[in-house]
Amino acid sequence: MTGRNGRTVRDLRRANRTAVLQRLYFDGPLSRFELGPATGLSSGSISNVVADLVTDGLVEEAGSVDSDGGRPRTLLRVAPGSGHMIGVDVGETRVRVELFDLTLTELARTERPLAPQRYDADVIAGHIRDGVTEVLRTAAVAPERLLGVGIGVPGIVERTGARGAVVHGQTIGWDAVPLEELLREGSPLPGAVRYFIDNGAKTLGQAEMWFGGGRGAHNAVVVLFGSGVGACVVTPEVEHGRAVEWGHLTVRVRGRRCRCGALGCLEAYAGAESLLERWREAGGRPPRGADEETALTAMLAAAYPADDTAPDPVALGVLEETAEYLGAGLSDLINLFQPERILIGGWAGLQLGTRFLPDVRRHAMSYALTYPAQQVTVELGRLGPDAVTVGAAILPLADFFARGGRRPEPAPEGPAPAWQAVLEERAPH
Repeated sequence: MTGRNGRTVRDLRRANRTAVLQRLYFDGPLSRFELGPATGLSSGSISNVVADLVTDGLVEEAGSVDSDGGRPRTLLRVAPGSGHMIGVDVGETRVRVELFDLTLTELARTERPLAPQRYDADVIAGHIRDGVTEVLRTAAVAPERLLGVGIGVPGIVERTGARGAVVHGQTIGWDAVPLEELLREGSPLPGAVRYFIDNGAKTLGQAEMWFGGGRGAHNAVVVLFGSGVGACVVTPEVEHGRAVEWGHLTVRVRGRRCRCGALGCLEAYAGAESLLERWREAGGRPPRGADEETALTAMLAAAYPADDTAPDPVALGVLEETAEYLGAGLSDLINLFQPERILIGGWAGLQLGTRFLPDVRRHAMSYALTYPAQQVTVELGRLGPDAVTVGAAILPLADFFARGGRRPEPAPEGPAPAWQAVLEERAPH
């Protein structure tokens, strides 16, 4: 049966289930009495929806609270073990795979280091498939229990028809790589379990907006600072966030050559890879054979020694210059989008931020226009280095909500994923 607005009874039931599930997920435990005003549904609808969700094993009792003069009210919550998601961070130094229960509690993880300049798409797809198999085996979770696998990648993601998500990652040499198609080939998962692929900065931003430092903000920018640099912009018009190639903003005309091939990009001065290159060029000596994270730790130790040793002037000078480049880059985001918050995340951002965040703030305020600069705060992200995988796992979780808590169905052929609707609504603050 179809109503005047084109919605069927099935659509209405799904929407009601989605409303109750989301409210319990973000604000639970709640009683049936509290769910009514929280969702706008009648008491009869709440009773029916809750009964369905309990029967499906998605909702369970979580104690009780006293009521005013009546019987104690039973509290309800989303059952953590009623579903599982996998989040994948395809970084530029490693592929990280994490398995979560429905409440995003980590159950297992694995990492596959990447050799320098080794971004062969088949190798990456193999690391993801092997990592998915490993975390499921470690936690003894059947593949059929998965709601999906979310993947954050460096680059621009284009959603096509039959080929699914295609990745344009110029800095890692990916030109229209059909990553979703590669993952489906030889996939260890049942056909109904889907892969959800999006830009890594966007998944980081989604995690911080739902569960981290972005909660409560309507205008925010979340910066991913790792080997390279990216950002996710969240505005009332684009509440699910939009990845922007902030790292390829030109900060110096005819400047250093960036990995993308252009001259003078912010990433050529502020990304961890270029930061370490500039230290070496200035006479610094990173540990021989060290990976980027170890080398950056050594650079920080040289610039900011823990004891009374004098700081290494070369390392300190490069870091101070980098703080100014980052501050200037943030000022462009402030002037363009006028956010109320800027959050800095990514492994390099978190590592460096503890040392020179005040300097970055100072430079950002000095380069930005006065009024928008007075409205913004610049802080570190709150979810740590795993935020990209958490945000990636949100993608199948959002799809689960969009379907009213129904199990996955085979991937559609069209380019418009249903989970975008839930991301656009954004989680309650």
